[in-house]
Amino acid sequence: MRKYFDEITRIAGNVVTITASDVGYDELAIITTKRGPSLAQVIRLEGDQVSLQIFAGTQGISTGDKVRFLGRPMQVPFSDDLLGRVFDGSGKPRDNRPEIQADPVDIGSPAVNPIMRRMPDNMINTGIPMIDIFNSLVESQKLPIFSVAGEPYNELLARVGLQAEADIIILGGMGLRHDDYLKFRNTFEEGGVLGRTIMFVHTAADPVVECLLVPDLCLAVGESFALQGKKVLVLLTDMTAFSDSLKEIAITMEQIPSNRGYPGDLYTQLAKRYEKAVDFDGAGSMTTLAVVTMPGDDVTHPVPDNTGYITEGQFYLRNGRIEPFGSLSRLKQQVNGDTRDDHRAIMDGCLQLYSTCRETREKRDMGFEMSNWDEKLLRYGDQFEDKIMDLSVNIPLFEALDRCWDILADCFEPVETGIRRAILENHWPKELTAEEEAAEEAAASA
Repeated sequence: MRKYFDEITRIAGNVVTITASDVGYDELAIITTKRGPSLAQVIRLEGDQVSLQIFAGTQGISTGDKVRFLGRPMQVPFSDDLLGRVFDGSGKPRDNRPEIQADPVDIGSPAVNPIMRRMPDNMINTGIPMIDIFNSLVESQKLPIFSVAGEPYNELLARVGLQAEADIIILGGMGLRHDDYLKFRNTFEEGGVLGRTIMFVHTAADPVVECLLVPDLCLAVGESFALQGKKVLVLLTDMTAFSDSLKEIAITMEQIPSNRGYPGDLYTQLAKRYEKAVDFDGAGSMTTLAVVTMPGDDVTHPVPDNTGYITEGQFYLRNGRIEPFGSLSRLKQQVNGDTRDDHRAIMDGCLQLYSTCRETREKRDMGFEMSNWDEKLLRYGDQFEDKIMDLSVNIPLFEALDRCWDILADCFEPVETGIRRAILENHWPKELTAEEEAAEEAAASA
């Protein structure tokens, strides 16, 4: 039997401070008000002063109201009935369907010990050449999408969810506009994956604390499915909105601000969520792909800056494309050597030529005379952007590799690609002539 406390000493914003004892961090509480019960969560302990974040806001709460602590953290019901459902940031149905009746699991539990994790070695095919070829997504990886407002990052996230090889898709929306939420739902429904999708959606009009709960709800449910042997893909958008909610609460609690007003434990708060990505030995896995918007396209902003230290690479989304330079998957070497023998050669060769093409474009824009080699590079760059980099391109990995070969063969001679002769002999779309073979041998000896 839990005790009631009625010594509310402070009400500020959506945070209530009460004098209480025998209370744990993240513990839930119910405040009894004249308008009915209100759910709250412990967010700070300082001696006998306990700060509570009120889910529905502090309107109607007075200093004479009673508080009862539940002795447990936030929980979410877990069962297969979650599939195909949409919930808000507090776990309540948003789709006008009944609440889930099932055994609950705690949210915000510790991440799995790295020693107990399986080494990631399974590639997740997405149908997006700039991911599959150049920065392969690996099962149990944690990767952010760095972008700015106005870029199609939600469309990219929805497409990955639609086409990636996953048993369960979990979407966590933070600060979403209503039309973005509908776009996700319609995309999954039209693609036939809504039946294996779970959505936790927080909109800009919902309480701030629900924004903070969305990643924990997604990851708690995802981890439970992974323990059942499922391949789970968690899509989070936008972690900058999550961090801004942390900042808002920290300001309300009058915490000493750190860089740009964010709380000093921002790194810990982000790592606590990202590190939940895991590949269980003998069970399933959970892969996390998260959008991180960069205010002013500033990668040194505290949110992307801290994120880069935690995650295993990043995708840069600029001008409607995944930028090849700056994007990185630190685990791609674990998988792209097992796909096809030309995967790594194409990855290195195409990017090296595209980098040279960009230098040639700068020369052209400055008015320099273009050589025959420069013209080849310019033609290659245009084709590479249209047929490979464009996000509308939707082809399997092997077809994408073959398309890269076709582009190379259309723009260059084999010796000009810088790719090893053994790979060229197996994959060059045209038969090598005697002159080309002699040139290859001369290049190899040099």
